[in-house]
Amino acid sequence: MTERIPERPGREPQNPVPAETVAALRAAVDAEHERRLAELTELVAIPSIAWEGLDPEPVEASARAVAELLRSAGLEDVRLLSADTPDGVQGRTAVVARREAAPGMPTVLLYAHHDVQPVGDEALWDTPPFEATLKGDRLFGRGAADDKAGIMVHVGALRALLATDAAQGLGLTYFIEGEEEAGSPSFRSFLEKYRELLRADVIVVADSGNWKIGVPALTTSLRGMTAGEFEVRVLDHAVHSGMYGGPVLDAPTLAARLVASLHDAEGNVAVKGLLQREVSEVEYPEESLRQDAGVLDGVRLAGSGPVADRLWNKPAISLIGLDVTSVALSSNTIAPVCRGKVSVRVAPGQDPLDAARAMEEHFAAQDVFGAQVSYRTVEAGSSFRTELDGSAARAEMWALGEAWGTEAVSMGIGGSIPFIADLTELFPSAQILITGVEDPDSRAHSANESLHIGDFDRAVLAEALLLARLAQESDAAPTR
Repeated sequence: MTERIPERPGREPQNPVPAETVAALRAAVDAEHERRLAELTELVAIPSIAWEGLDPEPVEASARAVAELLRSAGLEDVRLLSADTPDGVQGRTAVVARREAAPGMPTVLLYAHHDVQPVGDEALWDTPPFEATLKGDRLFGRGAADDKAGIMVHVGALRALLATDAAQGLGLTYFIEGEEEAGSPSFRSFLEKYRELLRADVIVVADSGNWKIGVPALTTSLRGMTAGEFEVRVLDHAVHSGMYGGPVLDAPTLAARLVASLHDAEGNVAVKGLLQREVSEVEYPEESLRQDAGVLDGVRLAGSGPVADRLWNKPAISLIGLDVTSVALSSNTIAPVCRGKVSVRVAPGQDPLDAARAMEEHFAAQDVFGAQVSYRTVEAGSSFRTELDGSAARAEMWALGEAWGTEAVSMGIGGSIPFIADLTELFPSAQILITGVEDPDSRAHSANESLHIGDFDRAVLAEALLLARLAQESDAAPTR
């Protein structure tokens, strides 16, 4: 099923922020350029990997460093906090820093995370992962973009606001998480434990990216997700392939047929009940996608319709795991069982539990030579979508355009940020903005992660302008 929903941008006031305030903020951001890079370099040097089983001290050191940055930026109420996971394990340390709102003024919650992904195969890196290295207009290092740059955007914008007396009276709460890359296991508990401390009217999540270098974007949609594990069984024990091969097909071969049923001949998802939408306002040229993803020459892209919708607004199914005998250990044996795991990205607006049921029903309906087939859902996370006619979204689009000097675009992301659903549920009246500093060349989670310095500076200015505008619009509004 396909649904098309038009975007509805709101009207823009002629002078949302006085020109002299914009100029003063721009000058303040420019003046702090070298300091921001030096501080980001120091953050990158901390190997704050929050994965279970690793030494927790680097994550603690990272939290302490972030807390000191926020104090140095002018905040007095800075706390190192944690909460237990649902199974009772203490979560990694987050930093919460606050400035109380003046009477009648709103509060903005600004989120980023200080933990990072593991480096993977260090041989694939051109520079040391935890030594921020400036090459041309990019800073390389693990966390340089995802998401320690997001922290420095918050710090840099705060310094600019305080230096210019902009955004007076606006409440500011900074929430810098310490385990996002590990799946945020204590995030929900943390929100529930410190709900009143974190309550806000607008939430800015600085953990996304922009359309491309020089063109800013507001992320207005995220796909949801579900995942499941399947099993195909044909024998009660392994047998010799010479003795029984022919009449009996091995389980991996039948599993391949099962996986192939998930897509049609063009590569479109063929699971009945998964919502498909066509809503993108921007075009994503096929050549750009091929370059950004490193698609090999001759490999055809899957699916039909606009590339942007295939990436952001339609479902995607990937086989992400398969238990099968390795080539090195292979023998002339018919494998009796094969297990696999699929990851499903769900179109914005669809309940992930409905998508999970659709997957369960699809596997139950398949007949692969009568083999025993089972499927169980192991994960589900909600999607996200925001409209551009909200006051905070309009303010952000203006701020991005002003900072970059070009019109901002709204875009989706094919991935998911599961904790957005928790923010939406616990703070239902808050407007949520998803921003960031990454670009298609940032290679977050990969070797040679990097940050474009020019866009980094512009992101700092954009956030300062956003907060100044939110303060001005609230100050001009009638007293509530």
